[in-house]
Amino acid sequence: MAAEREAGRLLCTSSSRRCCPPPPLLLLLPLLLLLGRPAPGAAATKSGSPPQSAGASVRTFTPFYFLVEPVDTLSVRGSSVILNCSAYSEPSPNIEWKKDGTFLNLESDDRRQLLPDGSLFISNVVHSKHNKPDEGFYQCVATVDNLGTIVSRTAKLTVAGLPRFTSQPEPSSVYVGNSAILNCEVNADLVPFVRWEQNRQPLLLDDRIVKLPSGTLVISNATEGDGGLYRCIVESGGPPKFSDEAELKVLQDPEEIVDLVFLIRPSSMMKVTGQSAVLPCVVSGLPAPVIRWMKNEEVLDTESSGRLVLLAGGGLEISDVTEDDAGTYFCIADNGNKTVEAQAELTVQVPPGFLKQPANIYAHESMDIVFECEVTGKPTPTVKWVKNGDVVIPSDYFKIVKEHNLQVLGLVKSDEGFYQCIAENDVGNAQAGAQLIILEHAPATTGPLPSAPRDVVASLVSTRFIKLTWRTPASDPHGDNLTYSVFYTKEGVARERVENTSQPGEMQVTIQNLMPATVYIFKVMAQNKHGSGESSAPLRVETQPEVQLPGPAPNIRAYATSPTSITVTWETPLSGNGEIQNYKLYYMEKGTDKEQDVDVSSHSYTINGLKKYTEYSFRVVAYNKHGPGVSTQDVAVRTLSDVPSAAPQNLSLEVRNSKSIVIHWQPPSSTTQNGQITGYKIRYRKASRKSDVTETLVTGTQLSQLIEGLDRGTEYNFRVAALTVNGTGPATDWLSAETFESDLDETRVPEVPSSLHVRPLVTSIVVSWTPPENQNIVVRGYAIGYGIGSPHAQTIKVDYKQRYYTIENLDPSSHYVITLKAFNNVGEGIPLYESAVTRPHTDTSEVDLFVINAPYTPVPDPTPMMPPVGVQASILSHDTIRITWADNSLPKHQKITDSRYYTVRWKTNIPANTKYKNANATTLSYLVTGLKPNTLYEFSVMVTKGRRSSTWSMTAHGATFELVPTSPPKDVTVVSKEGKPRTIIVNWQPPSEANGKITGYIIYYSTDVNAEIHDWVIEPVVGNRLTHQIQELTLDTPYYFKIQARNSKGMGPMSEAVQFRTPKADSSDKMPNDQALGSAGKGSRPPDLGPDYKPPMSGSNSPHGSPTSPLDSNMLLVIIVSVGVITIVVVVVIAVFCTRRTTSHQKKKRAACKSVNGSHKYKGNCKDVKPPDLWIHHERLELKPIDKSPDPNPVMTDTPIPRNSQDITPVDNSMDSNIHQRRNSYRGHESEDSMSTLAGRRGMRPKMMMPFDSQPPQQSVRNTPSTDTMPASSSQTCCTDHQDPEGATSSSYLASSQEEDSGQSLPTAHVRPSHPLKSFAVPAIPPPGPPLYDPALPSTPLLSQQALNHHIHSVKTASIGTLGRSRPPMPVVVPSAPEVQETTRMLEDSESSYEPDELTKEMAHLEGLMKDLNAITTA
Repeated sequence: MAAEREAGRLLCTSSSRRCCPPPPLLLLLPLLLLLGRPAPGAAATKSGSPPQSAGASVRTFTPFYFLVEPVDTLSVRGSSVILNCSAYSEPSPNIEWKKDGTFLNLESDDRRQLLPDGSLFISNVVHSKHNKPDEGFYQCVATVDNLGTIVSRTAKLTVAGLPRFTSQPEPSSVYVGNSAILNCEVNADLVPFVRWEQNRQPLLLDDRIVKLPSGTLVISNATEGDGGLYRCIVESGGPPKFSDEAELKVLQDPEEIVDLVFLIRPSSMMKVTGQSAVLPCVVSGLPAPVIRWMKNEEVLDTESSGRLVLLAGGGLEISDVTEDDAGTYFCIADNGNKTVEAQAELTVQVPPGFLKQPANIYAHESMDIVFECEVTGKPTPTVKWVKNGDVVIPSDYFKIVKEHNLQVLGLVKSDEGFYQCIAENDVGNAQAGAQLIILEHAPATTGPLPSAPRDVVASLVSTRFIKLTWRTPASDPHGDNLTYSVFYTKEGVARERVENTSQPGEMQVTIQNLMPATVYIFKVMAQNKHGSGESSAPLRVETQPEVQLPGPAPNIRAYATSPTSITVTWETPLSGNGEIQNYKLYYMEKGTDKEQDVDVSSHSYTINGLKKYTEYSFRVVAYNKHGPGVSTQDVAVRTLSDVPSAAPQNLSLEVRNSKSIVIHWQPPSSTTQNGQITGYKIRYRKASRKSDVTETLVTGTQLSQLIEGLDRGTEYNFRVAALTVNGTGPATDWLSAETFESDLDETRVPEVPSSLHVRPLVTSIVVSWTPPENQNIVVRGYAIGYGIGSPHAQTIKVDYKQRYYTIENLDPSSHYVITLKAFNNVGEGIPLYESAVTRPHTDTSEVDLFVINAPYTPVPDPTPMMPPVGVQASILSHDTIRITWADNSLPKHQKITDSRYYTVRWKTNIPANTKYKNANATTLSYLVTGLKPNTLYEFSVMVTKGRRSSTWSMTAHGATFELVPTSPPKDVTVVSKEGKPRTIIVNWQPPSEANGKITGYIIYYSTDVNAEIHDWVIEPVVGNRLTHQIQELTLDTPYYFKIQARNSKGMGPMSEAVQFRTPKADSSDKMPNDQALGSAGKGSRPPDLGPDYKPPMSGSNSPHGSPTSPLDSNMLLVIIVSVGVITIVVVVVIAVFCTRRTTSHQKKKRAACKSVNGSHKYKGNCKDVKPPDLWIHHERLELKPIDKSPDPNPVMTDTPIPRNSQDITPVDNSMDSNIHQRRNSYRGHESEDSMSTLAGRRGMRPKMMMPFDSQPPQQSVRNTPSTDTMPASSSQTCCTDHQDPEGATSSSYLASSQEEDSGQSLPTAHVRPSHPLKSFAVPAIPPPGPPLYDPALPSTPLLSQQALNHHIHSVKTASIGTLGRSRPPMPVVVPSAPEVQETTRMLEDSESSYEPDELTKEMAHLEGLMKDLNAITTA
């Protein structure tokens, strides 16, 4: 490494900074930054300037630096050498020299002596094969007594070896005007001592004859005078050494072509900045070639550049090389007949330099300091630190942090001195230093000093930190103005460290970065304005032991070695305890979540088989006997680029006119580009002459090119290849296009096609046409539109050469309208219409061949592009969905071999005006990323090949997974509850980015906004409630509130704190509040009603569903039961009156039934009909379970379940679309006409219902259709009872067989004896499909409406059996009274429907019901 260094440049280490030492106050800034925080009290003096008190001696930084440092030197044996060195200081420093790290004894050395300025003089350099005492690395060391020591950079002394030729000149010949070379290669250190002779005379070098750095002689533009005998001579201090002589013959020009041949090719080389680089390039041939140079595709101008010189023979010399000169150089020789080229890589290395040098530091004992040092260079330099000339070895108290900085912990007096940062790489080294001064503590001022802090204890002991607490000193029991310093050290170690409290009066501190299972000694000292007081007694504490796992491996680096491989290197972990057994290297492609790993036993590893020009991240974990250690940070690196591995896509040609064609293409897929696409190479030729190829280069990202100057009416073939900096990728297949015979007009759209013919088949129609009569307008293709009854359903575009097309996949026996339009780049022309009816399936006629008599037009493939099928959306994460599909136009193996591509589009319907997003793909899948969490998307795909595209495929849907909320709840407000000053109500709105269904909230509140979050009081809220009450707060106290939302994935962020001060208690409102809370006891809270609690529909004005008081609920319950009892009595009286007319009205009923049959409204036998149950017959009804309705507008029925299909009353099947209205109330409409009509025909009585909000609003309930409006062909038998199965349970679903046979699915009820108060009504569920009743019937609301603009309502019904629970009030709903004529018919039917036995049973059930109602009322 060091042996290959070349002579470097002198680096003067910031002498200008040190010649004028800055004032001490300005030098405190770096110290304050390094210490992190100003220490109070006595600690402030440690990090501040020197003491400024009267009489105190002020120490300043002493200028001490090198004026001159030794540089790398080349010498020969027997000569003398001076290695310069000079240092500045007051007083003058003592200079010594080291060779290879060992001090030289110059007093007894007769060949080496120290010059007055400090330089080293070596006379008569000794160098032989086995004795090389003078060659090596030298370093100058300057010392000032009682101040410190500094060391210079190291300089290499190289002594040239004995002359030895690796190649010698050979006889050769050269044509006049051509170039010749004569080799004379020696070892590199002897090249400066080589010279040439011609005919035993010294050869003078000029612009035509040059000597290369290797020693080779180049003669360009040879003349007859250049002939003769040549030899090279090496003079390196001893006797000269001569090479063999060789004759050079100069020949006359043969006047014939001689092939170009490289005599010397440029070779790759490595140079250091500031040196000169010579790239040789000598080419012979006739005619004599002209040589030019290029760098990275850029032509070099050697004439106008001051640093670039074209040498004799064609070589390139670059003087004063910089980093920008690195790159690939091309030597191109051209003589008009042939071109040859060669290339070489120039690598530039940079010696170490300093971006930031260490700064001088003042400090006190026990403090921690950091010397900063930032370096640059290529390769990256390594850094070591030297203190007073000795290398600093990292330890517990001397640590290398942030790669290059030196941290010194727990300063002691002996740490004073000069610290140097020495940076070194392969091409040089440099040093920069700074001084550390340890200050004495300023004497205390007059005044009382605090005594020792009391009760120092370790309140928390961990493996790597200890928390200390104490009490104030006895001398100052309040201690508000005291600051404290904690001094600590390892047991048995003299070096002490200090930690200061952060603010006055604080009596605790946490000591970090301790070692596990180690004993530490702690002392605490208090300071006041007069100084530091007494120290506490030493406290001995041992940290907890821990499993010793390795730390992160330092200096992890990754660099690409090829387009498919990356090498990763690292070092042994500094913090690892125990022997490292192995390492595990993890790597992952950027943009993916699949991490791979490999076991490694060394400190480097090369991973092969990676993707080209792709970014990867790497990390390393060290393992010891305890297991895996701490992972390193990820390092990212990209593999090298390469030529593209695939051709450009979707190549298409557009004929502009008779002499030009526009070529369009798309870049290769991103996975095959293998680098940045720098351009495209277009090749084209005439189809008839395959050898005549023309090439055009397109730079940048241009995706089209106009090719001009073509022949008229000629077919051309085109192909395109992509370029990267590495070269040219594969080209596309040849694609042909023919120029026009003459220049046509494209300033207007084409005219109408001259004819259109259609021939229908069973599932297809053959369309044929002829072009427009005006042939002077450009036609680029034809657009065919078709559809049943309208030609705009589907559109297919075909080439301008095509004259017929078969439209496939049509419906038989269907009327299609077809349109044909010619189009060009201006637009589409006038359409031509035709219609045809496809043949029926039964048509067995053969398909006739349809031939167009158009010999001047070819017949291309008429197959259209079919849309992709089987589109599927696979959800991968909260923001990624993979779309896959199949293409029926591909072979069975679904392999894409042509230039087709697919377009994927997607959108979400929320909000409704969302636009589609598109992306192109060349495979049968696409990964859609960047989606929103918990959002439903729709996807569709189309395929494009050339100018032809399919329609969009069927739509696939996919909803992304949920994600934790990414925004806090918003609009958080806090209000005091009226009449209860110690109770507040917190309201909020859901987070704007909930990313899923909110399952609850957590309310945090505290009186201290700065308290740790785990010290805040927590109030959980289950479900999606947006309000919460908090009771028993302290009056006249400020509280702070934060809210956090959660979903199934976890907790979201907290909202900003909202402040609210509870009101002061008034005598008027304090009393009732205290009384209300008195029974619960102090600090108690009423039970949470839970997320499923719903407010009543009326009777409560609480906006957030606060529960109604039990007293109000009991009063409402009594009113409801009283109204029910009165209604029952009225119904019973009417029933008794009706039973007296049984005999006479039975005949009327039969006649009515017969009349109904005669009208053909109902079919079937006429039988006696049992009357429907009174509404109190609940011992025979059971609740049927409610399944999920497919109906998108579910409502709640407001009628009890009828016993048969004739007991059905219709309701409006509409639904309130307002979500909040759905949550808080359910209302319904009932048609007066249909209600009264059915009541009359079925003998129904008005029924009472008690709707209440006891079920979740999401439960869907189907409508009960009216049989009045059913068609006669599908209605049920009139007057026929539906017998219900006895064995049915309440959890089963049943439908009558008659309903299934007739195609209806009317709801039924299972009749079974049960509790008299089982239920009032059960929702019934209709089948999916259109409603079976007229939706236009007039209706009146059953309930008084709170929002009249909501014309769609629904009503829930509930069981009386739930009245015993704590419920909100349930309003009684009585349907509208039927019309007069319908009431008469109802009474007539009812009178003829009841027998005395049935009435007795009814009365018995009524008595049981009355008893239950009385019991409820009493309770």
